[in-house]
Amino acid sequence: RRARLSPSKLALLAKLKGSAQGGTRTAIPRRTQQGRLPLSFHQQRMWSLDQLVPDSPAYNVPLAFRLNGPLRPELLARAVNEVVRRHEVLRTTFPSEAGEPWQEIAPGLTLPLPVVDLTGLPPQEREPEFRRLAREEAERAFDLKEGPLLRVTLYRLADDAHEFLLNTHHIVTDGWSINNFVREMLLLNSAYEAGRPSPLPELPLQYADYTLWERERMSGRALQERLAYWRGRLGDRPPGSELPLDHPRPPVQTFRGGSTRFDLEPELADALREVSRTHHSTLFVTLVSALKVLMHRWTGEDTVAIGTPIANRHHKEIEGLIGFFVNTLVLDTDLSGNPTMAEVLDRVGEVAKGAYAHQEVPFEILVNEFRPEQGMSMNPLFQVCFALQTAPADEAGADSILGPVQEIRNGTSKFDLWISLAEREGLLTGSVEY
Repeated sequence: RRARLSPSKLALLAKLKGSAQGGTRTAIPRRTQQGRLPLSFHQQRMWSLDQLVPDSPAYNVPLAFRLNGPLRPELLARAVNEVVRRHEVLRTTFPSEAGEPWQEIAPGLTLPLPVVDLTGLPPQEREPEFRRLAREEAERAFDLKEGPLLRVTLYRLADDAHEFLLNTHHIVTDGWSINNFVREMLLLNSAYEAGRPSPLPELPLQYADYTLWERERMSGRALQERLAYWRGRLGDRPPGSELPLDHPRPPVQTFRGGSTRFDLEPELADALREVSRTHHSTLFVTLVSALKVLMHRWTGEDTVAIGTPIANRHHKEIEGLIGFFVNTLVLDTDLSGNPTMAEVLDRVGEVAKGAYAHQEVPFEILVNEFRPEQGMSMNPLFQVCFALQTAPADEAGADSILGPVQEIRNGTSKFDLWISLAEREGLLTGSVEY
């Protein structure tokens, strides 16, 4: 049974085992520090990238949500601004002095909710026009110094059909946070529609509290102990896997890119799951193994490295927060010796288990530790990213007005290649950003 657990469940099992043996988890305290607040490790790298390539929409996070049924925009705007009031990070900007940024939290912020009425167009033209306008919005950069670092727009397609476009900068949010934002917004909107006050309790923590706690925790001897594993894995490795390119790599990464979508045939998805069961693997490990075999053939390199995102929400009190928590793990695998596919699955599985068990070290610390020599032309430590997502549970409730969610592309790519797969109702759908 243990062999069939996913890497994330193995990491959770190890933590539970440690707790049962007398280990304790340090609670995250509310901050007492006054004055300038430092950035989190993740925010620091995001800020540095923005300095490197200013006015780029590469790290915008634009998503659109269909809202069904009659809607009162003024109540939805009230719900949005209550979410902004609850979460300090949505009121945060990042000024700097002499190259040193800090978090500046505004005491208040009222976001406008523009309503774009498309009902004057013929019905068949409304959706294409919405997508065109949404892409224009997704391509608008944010000013990290001035803010605000989120924008919202409501598009009316019919009296009972709207598209809600949420565009945020990654420095204040991540995928989990977007789910929290939408869940709270819909709960608040439902309460206001019924004439009730907010049903949401005040938050136990804010993102800046987590930032200070993480900064203290990832320092000194404790950090050196956590780095020992990664020194053993990455200390003498080449800097990522260099894919063959069809254009010269620019001296400074531009993030210009494209994307395409695809669906895996149900028979292929079922066959992948069967391979995973037969080899006591997981679908994630099977897919990563296939990708690494392909990269091995493309690059001719024996050590193949990819990155993969992980939620990094280990504490109950931060599960409901909005902020930039997601971490990135580096999975490097030795494919020398002409291994069989079964051996590749074993090797990738062991690497994944080790990485997930040591996932608390921020990726930015690894970059500073190993200082790969790629310069500013590419992502450090890996150039290919892979993610597998499963559909989240419906937390908005059976009577939710939330309809289909669609990602809005803006002509950028964060890595040489980013392959994302989503598993929903037994189907596997994917996208490639390149």
